[in-house]
Amino acid sequence: MEQHHSKYPIGHIVGFFLSLVMTIAAMFVALHTNLPRPTIMSIIGILAFLQAGMQLFMFMHIKESDNSVVQIGNIIYSIIIALTIVLGSIWVMHN
Repeated sequence: MEQHHSKYPIGHIVGFFLSLVMTIAAMFVALHTNLPRPTIMSIIGILAFLQAGMQLFMFMHIKESDNSVVQIGNIIYSIIIALTIVLGSIWVMHN
């Protein structure tokens, strides 16, 4: 399998700026809005999840390996398990 490498890593630069934008957005929501605390925490959590996913594809090159389907399947399975544990724990604590 032949891979094409450019001298200028535009994907890394775009990923870096997207990471900065998401971090600044989370900081802005936390420090400069009058939203309720649960809403702020939800927004920060969503931005963190999106940033982690974006970094997997931009910096870790998940889709560029020979077994990318297996890697993506493992990531999806891990996310499902993590969400089950976290949401199940929250549900048990509130009931």
